[in-house]
Amino acid sequence: MKQRHAQVTRVTNETSVRVQLRIDGTGKSLVETGIPFLDHMLGLFAKHAIVDLKLRCRGDLDVDAHHTVEDCGIALGQAFMGALGDKRGIRRYGAGFDPLNPFTGEAYVPMDECLTRCVVDFSGRPFLVWRGLNDLAQKQITAAERNQDMSSTFRFGLAKEFFQGFANEARCNLHLELLYGSEPHHVVEGLFKAFAKAVDFACQRDPRIAGLLPSTKGRL
Repeated sequence: MKQRHAQVTRVTNETSVRVQLRIDGTGKSLVETGIPFLDHMLGLFAKHAIVDLKLRCRGDLDVDAHHTVEDCGIALGQAFMGALGDKRGIRRYGAGFDPLNPFTGEAYVPMDECLTRCVVDFSGRPFLVWRGLNDLAQKQITAAERNQDMSSTFRFGLAKEFFQGFANEARCNLHLELLYGSEPHHVVEGLFKAFAKAVDFACQRDPRIAGLLPSTKGRL
């Protein structure tokens, strides 16, 4: 069976990112971005999406974390785009997809008081839907919160930039939603885990359509 893997190097004046991705992996990861919380999120993404991921980024963290987070999303999206190739034989839609009911392509993940949902479609059309977090995205962080927990400084709006970069470059529809919850670590971790499970299912090979494209258009 053909191995699905890709290697991406992205260098700008702001960041240098190198990604090695194997979709049919075992959940192993080696991530170094200079942002420990992002390292944790990408490590758990690899574990729950059951992909092998090596990602190293050197970014202008003296400016802020924005460029590093966004460019890691961009590079990871490019790696998925390359590894999936022509997408023949994949399920295409996110977790739990039933061909008779396209509205069930969802991955729900609870994280203590939070519940998150992700739906993905590797359709060739980039689009991000981000629901339930707008009121929290630019929440003012007090000095006490900033010193209390690294996850508190990783704004919800910063997570959005990662997923926007991924959706743009993987050319997928990506719908992420916080149904309820508020603790920063739980919210972001729940989103990354739901994202992982949806991506895992969507990238799986469906033996019923081996070698066939999951689209009536003739291409994705």
